[in-house]
Amino acid sequence: MSGTLAARLTDAGFAAGWHAVRLLPEPAARGAFDRAGRWAAGRDGTGIRQLRANLRVATGGRLSEPELAALTTRAVQSYARYWQEAFRLPTLSSERIVAGTEMVGLEHLEKARAGGRPLVMALPHSGNWDAAGVWFIDWLDGPFMTVAERLRPESLYERFLAYRESLGFRVVPLTGGPRPSTEVLRDWLRAGGVTCLLVDRNLGSGGVPVQFLGRSATLPGGAALLAAQTGAALVPAVCQFTERGWRVVLSPEVPVDGPGRLKDRVAGAMQSVADAFAPSIADRPEDWHMLGRIWPDVPPDPPRGTAAGEA
Repeated sequence: MSGTLAARLTDAGFAAGWHAVRLLPEPAARGAFDRAGRWAAGRDGTGIRQLRANLRVATGGRLSEPELAALTTRAVQSYARYWQEAFRLPTLSSERIVAGTEMVGLEHLEKARAGGRPLVMALPHSGNWDAAGVWFIDWLDGPFMTVAERLRPESLYERFLAYRESLGFRVVPLTGGPRPSTEVLRDWLRAGGVTCLLVDRNLGSGGVPVQFLGRSATLPGGAALLAAQTGAALVPAVCQFTERGWRVVLSPEVPVDGPGRLKDRVAGAMQSVADAFAPSIADRPEDWHMLGRIWPDVPPDPPRGTAAGEA
């Protein structure tokens, strides 16, 4: 299959999903995506095997292989729940989302806002960050700004852009925009705005070396750099699912000012962000949807039934 045809089919699939899932009763939609998650976990593709390897690290290697397999299945079902909710979220009232969201550590946001400071929220790929964004817009009584990776085909990127903007987000492309995304975010923050950035996987060539969940990784340093340049409060946040809704665990502000070189302060701040993520990910590892490689020495697991040395 050509790359162009595959891209068109992918976009068509998302378009159909956004339309069809909204027509289903919510229990039926959730049940269908739950079954799809189990099916995807059973296929044991490369992303699933990377997820399993990542979860082995996140759980400290304490689980037996059957326990880890069960956790991986729950994690894929959690990720399927995210997609089911993504397809339906624009049809849900903000009142319902706000009422169904539990905020842990809200005082850390209130402290920064009481001081009239802008905010940089740093998040991992966990739970439903879109639902958390709806809560956040209601709390701010206005929009926040975020960055979106440029997807291919362009029509799929435009579809995701329209989706998030329909929720009230302001979205700038990571690359390919009329101005560099860092410039747009910096101006937004200096005007008193708020930005939310996913920072648990580095997609560029740079990044900041940290210890994350006990292993060496590289995280993007943009969130800490923006906070240092604008005086914004850098607040880590981890989204989780609950039985009927959502939870967001907020950590205290991570300082980025003080003596020393800017490069060192950014590196220290991102280490503190990684440290803040760790307890919540360890508490609900199934809600951490990391199907990509983040540790250089943690490749995807070999296919099931294959010895590691034969992979």
